[in-house]
Amino acid sequence: MQTQLTESYRQTEAGLRAETLLRACVHCGFCNATCPTYRLTGNELDGPRGRIYLMKQVFEGAPASAVTRQHLDRCLGCRGCETTCPSGVGYSELLDLGRAAVAAVAPRPWPQRVVRAALRGFLVSAAFAPLYRVAQWVRPVLPKRLRSLVQPRESVPLCVVQPRLRQVIVPRGCVQPTLLGGVDVALMRLLDRLAIEARVVDAGCCGAVAHHTEDPDGSLRAARRNIDAWWPLVEAGAEAILWTASACTLEVREYGSRLVADPQYAVRAARISALARDPGEYLLGERAALLALRASVAPLRVAFHPPCTLQHGLKAVAAVQELLRAFGAELQPVADAHLCCGSAGTYSVLQPAFSQRLRREKIAHLTASAPAVVLSANVGCILHLRPDAPVPVRHWLEWLVERVIP
Repeated sequence: MQTQLTESYRQTEAGLRAETLLRACVHCGFCNATCPTYRLTGNELDGPRGRIYLMKQVFEGAPASAVTRQHLDRCLGCRGCETTCPSGVGYSELLDLGRAAVAAVAPRPWPQRVVRAALRGFLVSAAFAPLYRVAQWVRPVLPKRLRSLVQPRESVPLCVVQPRLRQVIVPRGCVQPTLLGGVDVALMRLLDRLAIEARVVDAGCCGAVAHHTEDPDGSLRAARRNIDAWWPLVEAGAEAILWTASACTLEVREYGSRLVADPQYAVRAARISALARDPGEYLLGERAALLALRASVAPLRVAFHPPCTLQHGLKAVAAVQELLRAFGAELQPVADAHLCCGSAGTYSVLQPAFSQRLRREKIAHLTASAPAVVLSANVGCILHLRPDAPVPVRHWLEWLVERVIP
């Protein structure tokens, strides 16, 4: 793609990086075939190629408008286009640069800024957990729409972590301990059976919430805070950093590239990114030891929903599927498994109409073969699918631990 960036952009690192990414695009349009929003609207500007043209125009000095912002906002950030692209365009990075450029020349209306700031503040605040507990207590009397957003209270088994020679870091994150508290416990129990100590660190959000609500500085602050919290354990020999939410793993995997110009954090950030692994990747390396613990269980029809972060970001779907099959999962075929379910972090709140349409399609595809359960790997996807799913939707780690530890 030919570009003619304005001189002001050509004098910045962001502008030069955007030019490199834009020039990698060859206009082929393969990306549109796997773009969920393009499939919904058929509008070129709701597909990656059209959005690339919109961003290119802004970098070349064309005025940005509310229409420009609308089409960029409709992007789920699923990265399905990156998996499809034959030219290797770093679309997700370009989208971050493009949104920042649009915000600089056409700031959001204040109501939109308030909503995004409220999401950032609430989801990562100390008030989230107690307020959510209150909502769970009054859930039976809530209106149907609100009731679908609140999970029933679940009992979480206790897990006493024993000191071990081998250690991994298991961050608690921000919302998952409140929303799906059993997932981290399931991982800790599996690791304990493998004689691996889970060192739980409560350092807060990985930075994804700030990143996806247009607060890049807040995202980097979260990254630096986490690096500081984890580094002593890394120096002590921790083998890996295992987030049980694939979106968080992907965010941490990119600390190195986002802090590459920070002289104080660049080296440590690169090391942290190298240690960030999906639990499926890590546990697959312990497959033989896990199989030795396998209980006698009957095969079960399972539909697996790979979150976009696991599938297109981490590219770790095969590891999880191999573990599921090893423990009796009869994985059913799922049409359009590469497409996003519509959760996409805060997308379900900010773009509810598109999000709900994608959810309906995803549930229809997941349940077409009558599975006994739907398994996934990210808290957002699980909670997004549950309200309308006719079968249980669970995290695969919770399912797996029941097959290892009856």
